[in-house]
Amino acid sequence: MATIFQAPPYEPRRERRKKLIIIGAAAVLVVVASLAYAYRNWPYERVVERFFTALKAQDYLKAYGIWMVDPNWKQHPERYNRYSYADFYRDWGPGGEYGIVRNFEIEGSANPGGSGVVVVVRVNDRAERANIWVEKKDKSLSFSPYQTVR
Repeated sequence: MATIFQAPPYEPRRERRKKLIIIGAAAVLVVVASLAYAYRNWPYERVVERFFTALKAQDYLKAYGIWMVDPNWKQHPERYNRYSYADFYRDWGPGGEYGIVRNFEIEGSANPGGSGVVVVVRVNDRAERANIWVEKKDKSLSFSPYQTVR
């Protein structure tokens, strides 16, 4: 029977393996944390990508549903009087600021604080970017109160 004064023999292989496991686990943790931070806005960028893809396909009804986070918005349009489909079409349709969306590129996103994320989109190769605000809680879209400098 071993007592507290009888230490087990030192095993250098076991100690080295334990040390490598600890270092490996720490490295994996750092990589996972870095990736989580780098892609923290990916879900919001994806919503904006879906929105602009619908605009590019000239499916304005679908784009409005994405903007309002309600694919069945036509069943109850009275809920959206603050920004009606007519207003949306005036802003994003062929006669809107960006015209017919032929191409777009999501250039990045920022967390300015508050309840949302600003996603910066280059539309039709224009110098001026579209800054879309994505609300974190429901992923609804709106025009950003912030302008980016590029």
